[in-house]
Amino acid sequence: MPKLKTHKGAKSRFHITGTGKMMRAKGGKSHLRRRKPKRVRRLYDETIPVSPSDTPRIRRLLPYGVK
Repeated sequence: MPKLKTHKGAKSRFHITGTGKMMRAKGGKSHLRRRKPKRVRRLYDETIPVSPSDTPRIRRLLPYGVK
C-alpha cells in the first residue's frame, strides 16, 4: 500500500496532543481586533478541542498525526 499524503492546510491548522486530542485555534483573530474588549481578545489566544463530529474527517487529512 502506498504512503498517504498529509493535507498541508490541515497540518497548519490542527495539532494533536500527547493524549490524542485534536486541538484547533479560533477563527477571526487576525484583524479587526482593536475594537473588541480585552476579555474577548484574550479568548482568541487559547486553543480549543475539535468537535467530536469533525474529528474523524480531520484524522483522515492527517494520517500520521501532527506535532
